[in-house]
Amino acid sequence: MKTFMLPDLGEGLAESEIVEWHVKVGDIVEVDQIVLTVETAKATVDVPAPYSGKIVSRHGEEGDVINIGSLLLEIDDATAASATVKQKASQAATHATAKKADAATVVGSVASHAHAVNVDEFWVGNERESAAVHQLTAMPSARLLAQKLGVDLNAIKGTGPSGVIIDADVYNACDKQLPGTEVLKGARRTMVGAMAESHKQIAAVTITEDATLDQWKPGEDITARLVLAIVDACQQEPALNAWFDAETMTRCVHQTVNIGVAVDSKHGLYVPVLRNADEYKANAIRQWVDETVKGIRERKIGRDQLQHATITLSNFGAIAGIYATPVVTPPQVAIVGAGRIIERVALKNGKPVMVKVLPLSMTFDHRACTGGEAARFMRALAKHLEQPHA
Repeated sequence: MKTFMLPDLGEGLAESEIVEWHVKVGDIVEVDQIVLTVETAKATVDVPAPYSGKIVSRHGEEGDVINIGSLLLEIDDATAASATVKQKASQAATHATAKKADAATVVGSVASHAHAVNVDEFWVGNERESAAVHQLTAMPSARLLAQKLGVDLNAIKGTGPSGVIIDADVYNACDKQLPGTEVLKGARRTMVGAMAESHKQIAAVTITEDATLDQWKPGEDITARLVLAIVDACQQEPALNAWFDAETMTRCVHQTVNIGVAVDSKHGLYVPVLRNADEYKANAIRQWVDETVKGIRERKIGRDQLQHATITLSNFGAIAGIYATPVVTPPQVAIVGAGRIIERVALKNGKPVMVKVLPLSMTFDHRACTGGEAARFMRALAKHLEQPHA
């Protein structure tokens, strides 16, 4: 019998959320067969079996948050070897059948019978205790978590090895004991750390501008137009397409534009990255967005799809909102926000007319860029959006 613990997934992260089990108790698995999918703070990861055998027990349910080293599976590895043994035994039995028959006619056959032994009949010493003394065992992290959440450990049945209470057990008990309390998981849990880190590190300043859309044709793809406009603005004012490291006082201004596009989902906020966005046309941008959103909804977003953004776009106006103060994600130095398209009265040839306006907001790290650089970026962004689609 072998145990399989959640391994270090190579991301420097201590915990993961179980997204989906691909095996159940009683299944036979092979080495490197995918047994479950977990979601870390960075992406979803498929976890393979380290050895072959029969699944004896499975620990943790979909939605549970588990730590590195948590018990996932108990696998009877003897099952894998038994297949080979049975095959050899079958071959040997075929050759021995005739000999056994001959032996039976000469000396008869010997039958062996297994006898069941009732342990109670052979009890020696004092009378048995009618019930075992309950001894509560819990991981130190689970005890601390229970104390913070106000969860009674005595009411929890542990699912760890030998019944040890683990963090996931405490989270599950919290959901039951405190109605309405939600333990943040997955992307929502990641967002907590990212927002706190940004607040601590960034010298954030927000600048706003409006782009008049009277040159737009009906049915324009807003996201594609925003991506193209950001690319153009980055090429004109590259200071905003950069990474900044305060510890070394260095700034890396990028030649290519990798745009992180914020995507809202029921599981939380994801920011997949459109790499080399400067090489994309409008149709290709829309195709990438559609395929990526589909992957997020199915929770099949790869780790590499969420890395190396040089600037971020949040098109929150697709839902609601006009202006905002979007949050910069270090080491990036800027994030562009697009609000809801609104109508305003403007003067055209001395006469009042109704025009459509796209409100723009950009938060930037004032440690890494000047107000002038940010203003020039916004001017280039609005100017590109105001032009008719090429």
